[in-house]
Amino acid sequence: MQIGADEAGKGPVLGPMVAAAVRGPTDAIPTGVDDSKRLAPATREELAARLRDDAAVDVGVATVTPARIDDPETDMNSLTVAVQAEAIAAVVDADAVVVVDAGDVDADRFGRRVRDALDVAVEMHAEHRADERHVHVAAASVVAKVERDARVEALADEYGDVGSGYPSDDRTRTFLAEYVAEHGRLPPCARASWATCDDVLAAAEQSSLSEF
Repeated sequence: MQIGADEAGKGPVLGPMVAAAVRGPTDAIPTGVDDSKRLAPATREELAARLRDDAAVDVGVATVTPARIDDPETDMNSLTVAVQAEAIAAVVDADAVVVVDAGDVDADRFGRRVRDALDVAVEMHAEHRADERHVHVAAASVVAKVERDARVEALADEYGDVGSGYPSDDRTRTFLAEYVAEHGRLPPCARASWATCDDVLAAAEQSSLSEF
């Protein structure tokens, strides 16, 4: 049986990284599944719901918290391997053929690391931009993106407008600056090791010094 895996949220400064794995016959993957970045949010949500509701399809999801991302003993490549492997492990069986979207410049190395992290021996393939060429990986990218977006929406419910969570988003940077100004620290949902957080803390310190 074919399995595809991909992750979403590697680059944001807020919230977790999320990986998904989708297992099932090719004809069970809905028409219209594509790289999640090419699909409108409503389309992604509809497709993810259809994948989860189909008895012929198994979906595995795994997350990496901001605290784990900030751990100086790890790195993003290793975390991407770990989170994809965790998602795959939720749906894998011994006869699986697995295709993963490579999170390393060396696709073969990434594939070996994901395969070695599994307890089941599988046929493993890793490719860059696999979500553009393999429907199972595209399906996984959709599920991962929808789950990641839901986590960001939950942050907005808790904190107010947090934007998309990406460093380039002015709303995200404004949220961080205002939170630090009010609380004197970063929110738990922030990846403190990101340069964006360093910039926000430095600006807050400079602002505080200028008041004297």
